[in-house]
Amino acid sequence: MQRRTRTRIAVLGAVLLLTAGATGAAVASGDGGPPQREAAALTGTAKLYRVAGDDITFTFDAHLAAKDNDNPLKATGSFRWSHYAANGEGGWAKAKVDCLVTGGKVAVVSGVITDTDLDGVKGHRVGITVHDTGGVDRLGYSWAASEDMGPKDLPKCVSSAPFEKVRKGTGDFRVVPWQPGF
Repeated sequence: MQRRTRTRIAVLGAVLLLTAGATGAAVASGDGGPPQREAAALTGTAKLYRVAGDDITFTFDAHLAAKDNDNPLKATGSFRWSHYAANGEGGWAKAKVDCLVTGGKVAVVSGVITDTDLDGVKGHRVGITVHDTGGVDRLGYSWAASEDMGPKDLPKCVSSAPFEKVRKGTGDFRVVPWQPGF
């Protein structure tokens, strides 16, 4: 009997986790009421598709709390990317989120590079756009049209169209759409 109860609890827990994942991230309301959905989020990891076989990976953990729904500049979290050619040359960087705006399944996140092995880019702001298609996701980045990676004067929440394709089978980006109060 005790084993059956544990199994039911485990199944119920799994169903609740799946339900929460399917309906959007939720956080405790703090007043004993039902959980509140985050205002916006961008999470997940994927590798970009390149014919030459470069290993290019982007990872996001960006969130806008429900209480900050009217101010995407209060977003928190980080994002990281790396790019290594077949010969092993390349580098990586990590940025602290300073803005997150989402609309439907598209997210634009920006942040300042806080850690990297690339020369001359620490302290620069970069922006990245993700399109969560549910199939082959897409991605774009602010440095696509500039010689430098994220110029220091790039405004918050600015990036390019998501022109890159994510390698099939690697994309698990998840965008929680923002619902501003206006």
